[in-house]
Amino acid sequence: MASGGVGEEVLRNKQVMLRDYVINGFPKESDMYVTANTVKLKVPEGSNGVLVKNLYLSCDPYMRGRMKPPTYASYLDSFTPGSPISGLGVAKVLDSGHPNFKRGDLIWGLTGWEEYSLITATESLFKIHNTDVPLSYYTGILGMPGMTAYVGFYEVCSPKKGEYVFISAASGAVGQLVGQFAKLLGCYVVGSAGSKEKVDLLKNTFGFDEAFNYKEEPDLSAALKRYFPEGIDIYFENVGGKMLDAVLVNMRINCRIAVCGMISQYSLEQPEEGKIVYVEDIAEGLESGLAALAGLFTGRNVGKQVVVVARE
Repeated sequence: MASGGVGEEVLRNKQVMLRDYVINGFPKESDMYVTANTVKLKVPEGSNGVLVKNLYLSCDPYMRGRMKPPTYASYLDSFTPGSPISGLGVAKVLDSGHPNFKRGDLIWGLTGWEEYSLITATESLFKIHNTDVPLSYYTGILGMPGMTAYVGFYEVCSPKKGEYVFISAASGAVGQLVGQFAKLLGCYVVGSAGSKEKVDLLKNTFGFDEAFNYKEEPDLSAALKRYFPEGIDIYFENVGGKMLDAVLVNMRINCRIAVCGMISQYSLEQPEEGKIVYVEDIAEGLESGLAALAGLFTGRNVGKQVVVVARE
């Protein structure tokens, strides 16, 4: 700790940086590194920004696109090599120049992968009012993945009771929720995942009717025919490639496919009913974030991958 002037406290601030753009292949831990600078615990005079202490950081697939150079088209800006990466997270307000946020508020939204962040794009921040659930849930079931699952299933797929639903990457943050929404509606639900542990989770924890390990299926089309002899009504797409090809030849008339993406302005319906089971994969400490984020793209995580920077 140091002083940055009269009444200004300065702290060491660990950060996760992108080493260089990652054009091809899966990102690796070595594509990122941890460093530190200092941060003043005071919003600059005249700024309407918010200074926060980051608590929970979300590992999400869309972050892969941000590791590519700006010449690659994407709906979000690229990360800058040598600068902290950023993403969705939960944080506590330490100082604020914005009228909507005050010291002590808990927020979720876009923040840096660092211990402390000065957020100037405050339009991306949402105040957390319900603290009766774990705060990390705002990176998942009560945040972007939950919104994606809810809108993708109910609004895009327009499901009906009794329909046949297939979900790829079903044990992830979005897939696990879509499957449970479908079961609550009375659908027949099958999910695919990449390990026995994940398959067991789908059937025994999330209540899927059936689940299979796609790595053990030499013919994906035949596997889907086995689980859906009458065809698929709804496919919630989280994978693409060969899995999508297999689904296309097993569709029923009027089949709907929801291609998963970020959708805002929605929230979960009556989450207090307690009908949804939610599983997280927690990585402790900012330094563990490199392996956690890289592992997301090779299926290492079980459930929603979250990095804990601090708990309060």
